[in-house]
Amino acid sequence: MTNKKISLIGAPTDIGAGSRGSSMGPEALRVANIGSVLEGHGLEVIDRGNVSGPANPWLPPVDGYRHLNEVVAWNQAVHDAMYAELQLGRLPILLGGDHCLGIGSISAVARHCRDTGKKLRVLWLDAHADFNTNGLTPSGNLHGMPVACLCGHGPQALCEIGGVVPAINPKWVRQIGIRSVDPGEKKLVHEAGLEVFDMRYIDEMGMRHAMELALATLDANTHLHVSFDVDFLDASIAPGVGTTVQGGPTYREAQLCMEMIADTGRLASLDVMELNPALDVRNATAIVAVDLIESLFGKSTLMRK
Repeated sequence: MTNKKISLIGAPTDIGAGSRGSSMGPEALRVANIGSVLEGHGLEVIDRGNVSGPANPWLPPVDGYRHLNEVVAWNQAVHDAMYAELQLGRLPILLGGDHCLGIGSISAVARHCRDTGKKLRVLWLDAHADFNTNGLTPSGNLHGMPVACLCGHGPQALCEIGGVVPAINPKWVRQIGIRSVDPGEKKLVHEAGLEVFDMRYIDEMGMRHAMELALATLDANTHLHVSFDVDFLDASIAPGVGTTVQGGPTYREAQLCMEMIADTGRLASLDVMELNPALDVRNATAIVAVDLIESLFGKSTLMRK
C-alpha cells in the first residue's frame, strides 16, 4: 500500500541544465495545485518549502563539467532533505529543478534502502538516458549525467553523496520513453547493462508490455522510486521543458504508465524534474504533470471495481 504521508520538497535550480528556467519548476507545480490535488485523494500532504543552494553562475564547463561545485552543493541539500523525510516514514516528492538533482534524491533513497534492508527499483521516465560522462558530453551540462553518476561513472564529489560508491547498481534501473542518446553514451549504457524500454520498443510492443516488464519482480520488500522527467512526455502535450524531443508517449500512454505504477502499491518516493515554466504555455505542462502525478497516487478514469 502506497504511503499516505506525503512531503513536498522544492529544489528551485537550473544549475545542471543548458537553458535557464527549470528553477521556476517547483512554483509552477504549486500553482498547478499539486498539494491540494493529492489531498483530494485522502493523502496527508506537508509542503516543506524549498531547499537552497548557490546561484547559477552560468559559466562554461571546466574539465567537461559545468558548475560542478554548485551541482554538488544542491545535490547534498536534496539528499539531506529527502533522507530526512524517508527516515520519518514519509513519501518524499522532489519538485525540480533540473534532472542533475536525481543524484542527491536517489542517493538518499538508496541509503534509506540500505538502512532498512529493502530492495530498490528505479523507474527513469525520460526522453534521455542521462548516462553521459565528462569525456562523452557535448555540453558539460550535468543534467545529462545523473544516472551515470549514480552508477559510479562521474566525479567523486557527486558519486559519493549517499556514502557508498556506486550509489546504485545499474540492474536496479528501468528506463522508459528514451529517444535521444548520444553515440558514446549509447555504448556506455549497453556496457553498464541498463534495461531500456525506448520509444521503438514502446511503439512495437506497447506501453502495457513495457511497464509489465519494468515492474516485474516487485515485491513487498521493494522500494519503488520514480524519477519523472517531464520531457518523457511528447512535446505536443508538454512544451514546457528545455530539451523537448518529438515522438514521446501520448497522454493516454503516459496515463497507463502512471496507473500501472499506482496498481503496484509500491511507490515510495518520486522526483518531478525539468519543468520549465519559461518555455511553457499558460502552465499547461505543469497541469499535465500534476494530472499524471495524481494518477500515480490512485486517480483512475476506469470504470472498474
